Amino acid sequence: MEAQELANRLHSAALHLLRGVSQVDAESGLSAARLSALSVVVVAGPLTMTELAAAERVSPATITSSVTGLEAAGLVARERRGPDARQVTVSATTAGRELLHAARMRRLAVLGKLLDGMTPAEREATATVVAAIERETVTTAWRLPDDRAD
Repeated sequence: MEAQELANRLHSAALHLLRGVSQVDAESGLSAARLSALSVVVVAGPLTMTELAAAERVSPATITSSVTGLEAAGLVARERRGPDARQVTVSATTAGRELLHAARMRRLAVLGKLLDGMTPAEREATATVVAAIERETVTTAWRLPDDRAD
């Protein structure tokens, strides 16, 4: 199969996969944007507002709105830092980490059901493909500021 055809099929499969697992995200009580921002803070935080906006590829105003909502829900905390206290750092609270963990477990349950429907050979082939994608994406620009996402 040609690389372009395979890329097209992979793109389509990835979209369907993400749509499928994201259906359980509503159970978190957060919008997709806020759940995504919380995920970045939990995995890579604490982060400055600028770093978080860059990681989410949104404007500072948009990330401020998301963080304000997360903070009001008790899921993140802001702290002023720097010599003049103008730098704002966002970190996850225990409640934020717990909420994200529960959301991840729901997503993993959906993926587990998908994998359970595969034959052992299909699961092995999937593991091989996942390993190759993980290896190749390490060198891409899809990383958080300062290469903190692993």
